[in-house]
Amino acid sequence: MAGIKAGIIGCGVISEIYFKNLRDRFHSVEITCCADAFEPKARERADQFGVEAVTVEHMLRDPGVKMVIDLTNPASHADVILSALRAGKHVYTEKPLALTLEDADRIAAEASRRGLVVGCAPDTILCAGIQTACFALESGWIGRPLSATAFWSSRGHERWHTNPAFYYQPGCGPHMDMGPYYVTALCMLLGSFQRVHAVSRRPYERRIFGAGPNKGKTFPVETDTHYSALLETVNGATVNLMLSFDIWANSLPRMEIYGTAGTLSVPDPNACDGPVKIYTPASGAFETLPLVNPFRENARGIGAAQMAKSIETGEPFLANVDLARHVLEVLLAIDESARTGKPVECRTRCVHSAPLAVGQTEAEWDF
Repeated sequence: MAGIKAGIIGCGVISEIYFKNLRDRFHSVEITCCADAFEPKARERADQFGVEAVTVEHMLRDPGVKMVIDLTNPASHADVILSALRAGKHVYTEKPLALTLEDADRIAAEASRRGLVVGCAPDTILCAGIQTACFALESGWIGRPLSATAFWSSRGHERWHTNPAFYYQPGCGPHMDMGPYYVTALCMLLGSFQRVHAVSRRPYERRIFGAGPNKGKTFPVETDTHYSALLETVNGATVNLMLSFDIWANSLPRMEIYGTAGTLSVPDPNACDGPVKIYTPASGAFETLPLVNPFRENARGIGAAQMAKSIETGEPFLANVDLARHVLEVLLAIDESARTGKPVECRTRCVHSAPLAVGQTEAEWDF
């Protein structure tokens, strides 16, 4: 299959793995050009990967570019996506889809009206770890899921990031930064959420730069940094979710799902690999499952590749706009419930997509 010609908007750190994988591993997308608000970044990536550096306006006017990959900062996502859709381009974007549910609705409506396709990271849900967990659940190996736990924590990105202030501004925080990986994986595993209860805290009003030219200086914290949430699924399972920038270390599992016939230990959804472990009464111990697909190293870009194949074939793809919109609503509901002290009902739903087929080699996926 010839690759759909695409352009990348946003040439920061994350763009390098997209360029590499869409050139070397996946062949349903052909990157022909790139753009960035800071032109030297675009020229650097263009020289590195042998594509053309252009302006955003030029890319959107180019009839040869059929798909835009948006790797800009989250605050720009809605504007970039809507501009690309209005120019007649399909769009795949980094997470989150937008910062408000209203913008997410506008994106979905614009795409539908124009007959275009929108996809959204995280695409680690296509990779070996989460797909193996999906296969185990679909096979009924732990029975009916009753509840789950999901935990992500760190002591804050300022310890290593040279410009970390945006992580601590409204619209970010741990729930919007790392939450998309966890909630997206949970939706893949357990289906849609119908109700959210949450509390949050902001223990520190200022943070200290740990790296870069401002090392030792402080900056303000403008959003809460610790969230504990109880999520209720449409199917009746409950999830305890914790996301925090305030914890030095923990020994908790990333994710576990508790069913009527056993327990499933799910690996970090921000990674592609395992291990995936299962406990059943018959075994009496956790056993490691063989991984069901070959996407075990950093495979970012696989979502864009599967979406491009879907555009050609009409087959469904996993990292789709309905899933991304529902994930965004859940994340915003966590913040709203924490602020108001009241449970929040979710109005959107995502289609529970079937896992990828098992046992194929990477070449056989044809994306």
